[in-house]
Amino acid sequence: MRQEWSPEELLANWTLVDGDWDLVANKSGTIRLGFSLLAKFFELEGRFPDVLEEVPPAAVEYVADLVKVPATDFTKYTLVGRTAEYHREQIREALGFRPSTVADETALAE
Repeated sequence: MRQEWSPEELLANWTLVDGDWDLVANKSGTIRLGFSLLAKFFELEGRFPDVLEEVPPAAVEYVADLVKVPATDFTKYTLVGRTAEYHREQIREALGFRPSTVADETALAE
């Protein structure tokens, strides 16, 4: 993902909309920020980041301001483990995606 974003691009691509706010409503602090950034990253890239550094710093600052969590808290969010897996599942479900299966691969090959 590119790392440089203009203010207009941040507004257009990283702003949380109605459905996003519904997803983060019951989350707080680091979890709220990390989940929000994961969701927007997935919307833009069609995948989740492998490392936190893939998320543009300008986006971290922008979204942190939206969700009222210090941007520095993003470094405390982890991309591995049960919580992160659950977050990815929630995001996929909200956006109508699911992980691919062997049956999907077979169908595609045919």
